[in-house]
Amino acid sequence: MDWTVMLLRILLAIAIGTIIGIEREYKNRPAGMRTHVLVCLGACVIALLESNMHQMIMAGTTSGVTYNYGRLTAQVISGVGFLGAGTIFTAQKKVTGLTTAASLWNVACLGLAVGYGLYFIAVAGALFVLLALLMLQKIVHVNAAKKVEIKFDNRVETIEFINSYFTSLGVEIMDLDFHVENVDGENQYTNTYTLHLPQGVTYTEVVNKLSEHANILSIRTTNT
Repeated sequence: MDWTVMLLRILLAIAIGTIIGIEREYKNRPAGMRTHVLVCLGACVIALLESNMHQMIMAGTTSGVTYNYGRLTAQVISGVGFLGAGTIFTAQKKVTGLTTAASLWNVACLGLAVGYGLYFIAVAGALFVLLALLMLQKIVHVNAAKKVEIKFDNRVETIEFINSYFTSLGVEIMDLDFHVENVDGENQYTNTYTLHLPQGVTYTEVVNKLSEHANILSIRTTNT
């Protein structure tokens, strides 16, 4: 394989890793631009190595050598999983880093495609990865179920306000836990609602509106 072709593929792999990595870096994710560039570049080098070895064997420039074509590629695809796992962590019952792990795995696959000279697949794949990272959540917005913890006093009046507000928005109460404690001789109530919001309603909007009520002492959202 001509060295100019190999250089072109390496530069394209670096460009793809850079573009996708910048998006992750901009969102302050565990693996940023340099990590994505290195993964894409490394995968491209493996594909180039495998392609050249295959060409050498087919051309008969090596004797007495057998080679299982695709073996190195398979190791890249499975091996990147360990790197992706390092970007995933759990804090306060919330798992983060899954999208970055998936983007790393995709970048490795794109690097392999570039290394094999499949430019259309590599470029088209990179565009669709960027589309998924940048636009998909905006196009298809899913309101996941969350818990809303509300601490309040004046039980009857406040619960009536909360229920009427949820009803007016079409908010579905999936579950309700409650707690009562005595503070300085007065009862304080804590209701924890598991909510499912209708399309167009956000948790920010709900929290801001409820916090305006005088009887509500504190309010926060937590993951289910």
